Amino acid sequence: MEHTYQYSQIIPFVTLPVPMLIGVGLLLFPASTKKLRRVWAFPSVLLLGIVMIFSIYLSIKQINSSSIYQYVWSWTINNDLSLEFGHLIDPLTSILSILITTVGIMVLIYSDNYMFHDQSYLRFFAYMSFFNTSMLGLVTSYNLVQIYFFWELVGMCSYLLIGFWFTRPSASNACQKAFVTNRVGDFGLLLGILGLYWITGSFEFRDLFEIFNYLIYNNEVNFLFVTLCAFLLFSGAIAKSAQFPLHVWLPDAMEGPTPISALIHAATMVAAGIFLVARLIPLFVVIPYIMNLIALIAIITVLLGAALAFAQKDIKRSLAYSTISQLGYMMLALGMGSYRAALFHLITHAYSKALLFLGSGSIIHSMEAIVGYSPDKSQNMVLMGGLTKYVPITKIFFLLGILSLCGIPPLACFWSKDEILNDSWLYSPIFAIIACSTAGLTAFYMFRVYLLTFEGHFNVHFKNYSGKKNGSFYSISLWGKEGSKIFKKLPLLTIHNNNERASLFWKKKYQIDGNVRNLTRSFITINHFDTKSFFSYPHESNNTILFPMLVLVLFTLFIGAIGIPFNHFNPEVKDLDILSKLLIPSLTLLHKNENNYIIWYEFVKNAIFSVSIAYFGILIASSLYKPVYSSSHNLIVFNSLAKKGPNRIFWDKIINVIYDWSYNRGYMDAFYAISLTEVIRRLTELTHFFDRRIIDGIANVVGITSFFVGEGIKYVGGGRISSYLLLYLFYVFIFLFIFISFLFYK
Repeated sequence: MEHTYQYSQIIPFVTLPVPMLIGVGLLLFPASTKKLRRVWAFPSVLLLGIVMIFSIYLSIKQINSSSIYQYVWSWTINNDLSLEFGHLIDPLTSILSILITTVGIMVLIYSDNYMFHDQSYLRFFAYMSFFNTSMLGLVTSYNLVQIYFFWELVGMCSYLLIGFWFTRPSASNACQKAFVTNRVGDFGLLLGILGLYWITGSFEFRDLFEIFNYLIYNNEVNFLFVTLCAFLLFSGAIAKSAQFPLHVWLPDAMEGPTPISALIHAATMVAAGIFLVARLIPLFVVIPYIMNLIALIAIITVLLGAALAFAQKDIKRSLAYSTISQLGYMMLALGMGSYRAALFHLITHAYSKALLFLGSGSIIHSMEAIVGYSPDKSQNMVLMGGLTKYVPITKIFFLLGILSLCGIPPLACFWSKDEILNDSWLYSPIFAIIACSTAGLTAFYMFRVYLLTFEGHFNVHFKNYSGKKNGSFYSISLWGKEGSKIFKKLPLLTIHNNNERASLFWKKKYQIDGNVRNLTRSFITINHFDTKSFFSYPHESNNTILFPMLVLVLFTLFIGAIGIPFNHFNPEVKDLDILSKLLIPSLTLLHKNENNYIIWYEFVKNAIFSVSIAYFGILIASSLYKPVYSSSHNLIVFNSLAKKGPNRIFWDKIINVIYDWSYNRGYMDAFYAISLTEVIRRLTELTHFFDRRIIDGIANVVGITSFFVGEGIKYVGGGRISSYLLLYLFYVFIFLFIFISFLFYK
């Protein structure tokens, strides 16, 4: 087994040849490399598959032996600093390695078809393979310096992939926003690493934990400084895992391709912050203030992410805010000391959310067949509806992912989220109430996504001049953006909406009242139609896209079994579940005992409570967002809107305020723009004024004075020695006169 572990040092580097060979090929043989571009998908999947098999094998070994293995080699040694690099194989590494590789393989297979028509197909796979290398290097890191090195590489890959379509201003702005926001946390992480080294003299985890705990228990270190260093370490996790208040970059990161959203911003990279806190939990656990702070920030993130999700129109941004909320649950579990529950939810959420993002990509792909490539339309849930009969397989997969995220048994997230909710009651009743309420809110906004996307029907019709129906299409977005390019050839296009007429580039803005389904779906009539134009309905994705989703569905259905102790039906049998067996070394390091059997009566009672909350959220969403049809079949209304009165108007105003707050992201972007961006801009303007007018002004005055003095002296000199002597004697007499006057004055 020792021999097997030694080969684990190649794990981060197995996938590295792909981006290197793609780069060399594009540099030396660009034409041939681009011609054979789809060939590169195979080695990307194959090499990552090798890492997956090896990671699973190591995990099985760890379950059987409960061991931790590390391999180290020296990089630099002198009297003041000894820096070592190596790799560490423990339960946390095994879990993250399997997670990265399994989700990564599915996303790569999915991307082969999804990105097929993109001219930067090769660049995409090079970035993806390099990201997998960086992420595997991060989770196998031996010390804090190594973690920081791969931490920055992961951030660089995220920056490149968010701005993959860099010609779009929104994508370039999003990657810059992600870069700047993460730099805040990364700078804090660097300071924290340096502070810990100054305290302990070590970067290596085990030595660092032992020395740190010894200093804390013996009160041999400044507790305030230690707490500050621990918070700075945690700030890196706040930014990377999109915790409040540095969560603002993740929704904008959806500007990248959908496979990127599934892999990086749902399953793996955003889990890096969770991984960092889990790796350093033996350090944090001896500082109660930091543990409480982690739990506090996490519970705020849980509630805020869910509250900002329920009014979003973009399907990917709704899922992004859901990711923020679920990451908050994981961080909450770590802050409460529930190490096992946090990692359990990390696993189950990764597969469920990857499934949802890939499902959203399938939906977007089908919508692009109608509206062309236009994110404002193809990702806008308001312009969807009735997709059930067009994409039935995607609908089933997407619904299973939603049910899992809502915590409906027996799907994966039910087991992990329920464990976090139970632990929260033991930690703080206030936190438990917020966490349980957010679970209901999660069910509400996730079923809102489902109902807006799949329920109702496409009832915006196209007709040619003969009156024959050709298909369905939305020509303009709800916010006055331009219509699809396909209509620029049409001589006349009118929209009939409640007896109003508007041109194609209609500037009028729809008024949102309570929820987006209040909008009247409109007929589009074309008076003259180009017979060569063709419009099709949304269509189901092909097998290359559906197969990864099917595999993720299987994970969503069954991955929760790793945390279910089946033998605990009998209290006399104290056998552990698979996850607890794997985590024994880490739990021992934390001095935790997981050998207590489960009281199934208590478990069922708590499960009934949490599931009831989820079903209540689903019921509310169904009552608000499930459409019913009026006598005019082009009008979709709601049961809740049937009655109008003073009370209804009052509630509408409250709903509008909440809706506006949620839709505008809690106004946090505006707050940062005013309090940070504007303040920095004014400060730079003031600094520029001081530098230009004061500093440069003094220098300019000195220069001008010297110039005029020089000019004046130039005319004094005539080239005669007698004149110079006369002037010299004149100054000497003046000086003597002043000196003698001063003596007499004395």
